[in-house]
Order: sequence, then C-alpha cells, then structure tokens
Amino acid sequence: MADVEAPRPVLFGRELAVRAASAVVMVVVAASALWLGGWFWIGFVAVLACGVLWEWNRLVGSFGIAPMGEVGWLFAGAVYVTAAALAMIQVRFNFAAPVVLAAFIAPIIAVDVGAYFAGRAIGGPKIAPRISPSKTWAGLGGGALGAGLVGVAVEIADIGPGANAAGFGMGELALALLTGLVIAVIAQSGDFFESWMKRRAGVKDSSSLIPGHGGLFDRLDGFLAVFFVLFVVDALGKLLG
Repeated sequence: MADVEAPRPVLFGRELAVRAASAVVMVVVAASALWLGGWFWIGFVAVLACGVLWEWNRLVGSFGIAPMGEVGWLFAGAVYVTAAALAMIQVRFNFAAPVVLAAFIAPIIAVDVGAYFAGRAIGGPKIAPRISPSKTWAGLGGGALGAGLVGVAVEIADIGPGANAAGFGMGELALALLTGLVIAVIAQSGDFFESWMKRRAGVKDSSSLIPGHGGLFDRLDGFLAVFFVLFVVDALGKLLG
C-alpha cells in the first residue's frame, strides 16, 4: 500500500497568516497614500509603476524572442504602465480620497470578488482555458454584477464624480450596471493579458515581491487595464474636444 502524505495544517496556517499579513500591509499603505494625496500618492503610484515595469521586463526576458522584439515589448510596457499610473495620479488630484475609493477603486475590487464567488458557485464554461483555466463566463457575469452594484451604491449615495447630478432613476441604474459590465470586461482583459504573458514566460507569478501573493503585476493587472483605458479616453476627449 502506497504511503499517503499526511496533511500539514501548521504549514497551511503559516502560509495563510503570511498572505493575510501581506494583504493588511498593502491595504494600510495604499489607503494611507490615497488619503494623504499629493506627493505621497504620486510617490506611492511611482513605486508601484516601477515595480510592475521591473516584473514586465522580467517576463519579457523569458519570452525567448529576438532583441528587437524584446525592445518593442519593453517600450509597450513603459507606455502601458506609465499611462495607467498617470491616470491613477490624475483622478486623485481631481477628486477627494473617498470619491476615488468609491468610484474608481471599489468597482475594480468588486469585479475580482464577484468573479471569484460567481465562478466558484456557478462554474460552467471557461472563457479562455488555455490562457487562464479558472476564468468562467459566470465569473465574468458575477464581476460585472459586483462592479454594477458598487456603481449603483455610489449613485444612490451621490458621492461619485457626478455628485451634482439630480436624482437617481432607471436611467442612472441602467448606466451604473452598464458601467459595471464595461469595467468587468476591461479588468478581466487585463487579467487575461497578464496570464498570457506569464504562460509565455513559463512562470506562475510575475515575481515573489509580495509574500503569499506573487508580484505587483499579479495584483494590479485589472487596475492597470482600467486606468489605461481611462487615460486613453481622457486623452482622446481632450484631443477631440
């Protein structure tokens, strides 16, 4: 009879504790920088951007492509991450910390939470199993619903960027839910893109910078995609307006 490895609850508990402690530290540091704003927020975002770019370059270095192709990837990474970082900085300068948290950050977090629970509870067909085996269409729907509900709450509380808008009706409800769907699709696309880069590089995580969580790119893939789109939309609006 083959030996069966006994469970290791102590090790599991230690790993869980490390993961939880890392999460608490990340939340405290991010919330403090967001609340303080100004140069504190700029410095915090700059550190994140530099860390993500380091991980991006590390992944690209494992692609095994020609030098010119690698340079192109590194340039694209610099544009992508810098644009997202500038958008993160700009929204904090345009709005107070509670508004940024409720209207820009919470919906993206809600996508992850909604996708996780809906994917676990419902399961079903995968979106792109070769890229990210755990992502399902049900998860995408749950993420969209989560972000939409946050949008509805922001509208009802009248604390979002359009806080001077009059009333909350069916039109605002539909817009909040549609915005949630758009955010979910963009955030999930960022997640898929990073997963594809990791698969091509042959690694599980973008790095081991955050104990128990992997790398910064792993944690910020959805945020980068959403804020990059915000940057592009704002730039186009200024160009065309």
